[in-house]
Amino acid sequence: MIHQYKLNGYNIVLDTCSGSIHAVDEVAYDIIEMFLDNDEQTIVNTVLQKYKDRSDVTREEILLCIEDIKALKQQNKLFAPDTFESVAGTFKERSGDVVKALCIHIAHTCNLNCSYCFASQGKYHGERAVMSFEVGKQAFDFLIANSGTRKNLEVDFFGGEPLMNWDVVKQLVQYARSIEKKYNKNFRFTLTTNGLLIDDDVIDFANKEMSNVVLSLDGRKEIHDRTRVDYNGKGSWETIVPKFQKLVQARGGKDYYMRGTFTHANPDFLEDVKVMLELGFNELSMEPVVCKPGDDAALTEEDKKIVMQQYEDLAKLMLERKKEGRPFTFYHYMIDLTGGPCIYKRISGCGSGTEYMAVTPWGDLYPCHQFVGEEKFKLGDVWNGVTNKEVREDFASCNVYSREECKTCWARLYCSGGCAANAYHSTGSVRGVYKDGCDLFKKRVECAIMMKVAEETQNG
Repeated sequence: MIHQYKLNGYNIVLDTCSGSIHAVDEVAYDIIEMFLDNDEQTIVNTVLQKYKDRSDVTREEILLCIEDIKALKQQNKLFAPDTFESVAGTFKERSGDVVKALCIHIAHTCNLNCSYCFASQGKYHGERAVMSFEVGKQAFDFLIANSGTRKNLEVDFFGGEPLMNWDVVKQLVQYARSIEKKYNKNFRFTLTTNGLLIDDDVIDFANKEMSNVVLSLDGRKEIHDRTRVDYNGKGSWETIVPKFQKLVQARGGKDYYMRGTFTHANPDFLEDVKVMLELGFNELSMEPVVCKPGDDAALTEEDKKIVMQQYEDLAKLMLERKKEGRPFTFYHYMIDLTGGPCIYKRISGCGSGTEYMAVTPWGDLYPCHQFVGEEKFKLGDVWNGVTNKEVREDFASCNVYSREECKTCWARLYCSGGCAANAYHSTGSVRGVYKDGCDLFKKRVECAIMMKVAEETQNG
């Protein structure tokens, strides 16, 4: 299977199953498009007719191009067969019940009242609470006990707002550090925060212990303050920006992400990206809002058209700035064409409900943070482990080939079937397809690949 598209002056051909990328001229692009469904003579005649005004397009050149395509096909670099579907269901079975990462909901409460918050202002449709050290300690013990021989383990401190329970975060990190050598483990910590409570202690500890810090900023002040407000309706932009700048500077400008959300209010999110750059932030991510259709924040079909163009313009801006020696990172455009995720990850997805779980302040286990509060998805707890085997098995069998729509999608080995939570909340099934998310994802992949092609072309 191949995917062909034109973007920013490049004619790009992606071979889905081999991952090969080909940047070709217009003639080769047309021949590849016709290759499987037409005989050589038809291809030659069609191309000669289309390019009759070009003296360099001859029968001999067309036949040489056809021979090159045949050779690439023989090498499985074009029209490569899909050999993955038959083994897709076995990869998660091989890992057994090993858990490698936890999302620790250290606080089910928040000091902001963001209107688009999927977590109901940190409460997750339940009661406000903060995690005790004892529950958190048991979560770490659960992770170690269920991690098998895996050495590297990941823990995300999440909320609500984690800094509202900061002392317990520090205690848990210290506990983990005190036992990791004993069990031959290495913990990697991440912190996600809205920034209101950042102070010197937070900066110092985060820079020492957090491998990554995710900072919530929606870009322009008027956009950010439209939704990210306190309980008095006051915007948070002026308070958090100086704190974020201080933290990022102290981290040496790396190992962080400025994470924004764009909604119906700002489908022109590139303007928000530009503001973040002006503020000195270079590690960026802007995510489309996920909410119910009809919600005031929901993206409309007209918004999607704007967003698609914004992705293209963003890619062009990144290329321009890199050429000028002022590069920046956009999370969704980070793509490795030479290595990248192993085929296990490409087929099986994020590992929610199997390798990765979320832990509530009470110690309950859920497949990921977006399922917290959905009682039917409760897996168990950190004392008794996973007792709801049916849900875990459902997630274990959820892979890119378990979704009919994904089987014939050119982007399936990049998205791995997409987000199970978004699928569930939009279709009622973890094996469903969140169509709007798919459309935006495919555009991002096209842009990311185009950027790689442009960089290779410019480098000769």
